[in-house]
Amino acid sequence: MDCNDVHYYVESPGFGYNHMNNGGSIHPLRSPSEATPPQMSGGQILFSYDQILEITNGFSSENVIGEGGFGRVYKALMPDGRVGALKLLKAGSGQGEREFRAEVDTISRVHHRHLVSLIGYCIAEQQRVLIYEFVPNGNLDQHLHESQWNVLDWPKRMKIAIGAARGLAYLHEGCNPKIIHRDIKSSNILLDDSYEAQVADFGLARLTDDTNTHVSTRVMGTFGYMAPEYATSGKLTDRSDVFSFGVVLLELVTGRKPVDPTQPVGDESLVEWARPILLRAIETGDFSELADPRLHRQYIDSEMFRMIEAAAACIRHSAPKRPRMVQIARALDSGDQLYDLSNGVKFGQSTIYDSGQYNEDIMRFKRMANGSFADSEFDMYSSEYSSRETSGSALVPKS
Repeated sequence: MDCNDVHYYVESPGFGYNHMNNGGSIHPLRSPSEATPPQMSGGQILFSYDQILEITNGFSSENVIGEGGFGRVYKALMPDGRVGALKLLKAGSGQGEREFRAEVDTISRVHHRHLVSLIGYCIAEQQRVLIYEFVPNGNLDQHLHESQWNVLDWPKRMKIAIGAARGLAYLHEGCNPKIIHRDIKSSNILLDDSYEAQVADFGLARLTDDTNTHVSTRVMGTFGYMAPEYATSGKLTDRSDVFSFGVVLLELVTGRKPVDPTQPVGDESLVEWARPILLRAIETGDFSELADPRLHRQYIDSEMFRMIEAAAACIRHSAPKRPRMVQIARALDSGDQLYDLSNGVKFGQSTIYDSGQYNEDIMRFKRMANGSFADSEFDMYSSEYSSRETSGSALVPKS
């Protein structure tokens, strides 16, 4: 595994000997000569289960900061006084200890300013624990969709889009072999106090084993982000990540959720609602129909155009027609210059996705997630989507 980047460096953590008592204060555990610090194993820190219990105050419910398809997340005070985010993976992983260690070693070698770093792990019988650096300012989903957070202004949205794109591009292009995230969504884009984006949970799909169905309930909860080819082939590629990132861009532009049952019938899916409006916005330069009304039109037109154009290119239904993440990152950060995202889609043509086919695929996807989809039916749709070229507006601006 080689994930080198001359622009960023790896900070080797040094560990002290403090811990949190029941009252939440910090006090010395014991003298350094008596303490048993976590052990280095490869490039990451190996914790014992007793140490995990200690830094989470016995997995206290007061320390729970989140829960998702992969497991519950606890705020943990690390031995050196830093705060970590400890993810207790759900039981049932089919991986043995050797395979788990190998995957952890891969993840721990990935260091980039826009990716959340893994700083430790624990293996105890069937328990699997991962410890990440703590990112203090919530996630993008919260900032966009929960009322207790302040509305993100346009400069922050643009900054978040560029940062997340850079992080994902590094997974795809800066690592050998490439790392496919497999679960890109706004709740996996964490924000620091400066609103710099840090992408979380990359590599976790390989650390769990969804053995019951082709599509787990974890994936079912985020099907609004899933690329259409996943409903037919059950496989995810780097271009599937691109599609999911396009949905995130649409969230940033519109402020809408990927799937919103409160919307009128036929408009519940953000992608399907946005497709025709994206075409009109690119053709006319009028973004009012798409832009989040909470922005009150306070955005830079050229930046809004770039984000809309990038989103439209990302959500093309044909995977080979989507650009690479590195192209998206460059396009978003290209200033006043136009960056070509056509990727073989000629002007005057676009790859239109049939809404009826889309709805059929979503229903098939739901059946897969519920375990009611027979293997024979799944195999019928295992071929990759092919694009259907029709006349219409291109997803690229006129030159």
